[in-house]
Amino acid sequence: MNAGDPIRSGIIGTGFMGRVHTRAVRASGGSVVAYAGRDLGATTAAAAAAGVPLALTPDELVVHPEIDLIHICTPNAQHFELASAAIAAGKSVICEKPLALSYGEASELDRAARDAGVVNAVPFVYRYYPAVREARARIADSGDRVWLAHGHYLQDWLVSEQSYNWRVADGASRAFADIGVHWCDLFEFVSGHRITRLVAQTSRLHETRFSLGQEVPVLTEDAVTLIFSTDLGATGSVVISQASHGRKNRLWFELDGVDASYTFDQESPDRLEVGRVGGTLVVPKGLETTAVPDAVARYLMVPSGHPQGYQDLFTLFMEEVHSTIRGVPVEGMPTFRAGVRAAQLTEAIVGSALDGTWQAVAVDSPENVV
Repeated sequence: MNAGDPIRSGIIGTGFMGRVHTRAVRASGGSVVAYAGRDLGATTAAAAAAGVPLALTPDELVVHPEIDLIHICTPNAQHFELASAAIAAGKSVICEKPLALSYGEASELDRAARDAGVVNAVPFVYRYYPAVREARARIADSGDRVWLAHGHYLQDWLVSEQSYNWRVADGASRAFADIGVHWCDLFEFVSGHRITRLVAQTSRLHETRFSLGQEVPVLTEDAVTLIFSTDLGATGSVVISQASHGRKNRLWFELDGVDASYTFDQESPDRLEVGRVGGTLVVPKGLETTAVPDAVARYLMVPSGHPQGYQDLFTLFMEEVHSTIRGVPVEGMPTFRAGVRAAQLTEAIVGSALDGTWQAVAVDSPENVV
């Protein structure tokens, strides 16, 4: 790749997330050279529909000389093997979360990527909402001490026992590993705190579900109720559910400080609420409304009053990955260390739910880039 040439991507996995990555690559000025998947016929059809030149096997894509950046958008159980191969081939790599099915494997990938000197990232894209950056900068700039955190992430796509996909059976955790990690990543990213102790209960709405007409047992959780404490003296609670009627992607948090509270709702993402005893200030997304323009301006993609959403977050994330590949890293981009942190928390959640005890979570382990 020469200076000024577009970053050339190869995407493994052509489902929903593969298409999201494709749009983000192109919006960021990159090119998608190849698709790969388990079924070459389906991969060829997906590549043709998306205008992608090559349809390859995953093994072919990983070593292709005209690909700079590999995107892993496959079912979770394949992440470790594919990311390991991409690193070994000297490629930059974006891996969807969970980075791996265990903390040990996630840590191994992080070490391998750092030893190889390859750019690596995990799409914790909710960090890229301007309102999230506003909250983070306000807390940091004011020095306000967050002492209490609470929130939830609620979905309803697994309400019915007829609902089933590979996520139900992949790994020891589902709801937390899939969406709970997003809430925790945002909490730690915005507050600057690290969760150090936690106790969790898991819940299951259906003990069996139906897959291809067959009744199969469910071993992963539909919901998690979590209580935690942090290294900076805060306590918190969060409820995670993938089976709450009417909730699509309701990621909501409130951080209570000594001087103010900071509230964000992912289903109304273009605003931040800053609460005080005398009233609540609603801060709409916009350069003319922000109190911290240096922290927020680069994340404003559309004019005030226009919605900015999920696909935009991926574009912002992809721009930072491309910048890092070009030798200009950006503070706050979620690397494999964020994936390791998510795996570390997931392992503690699973352990706590199994034996009902408080679990310690080390803060000297690889953690989020902040």
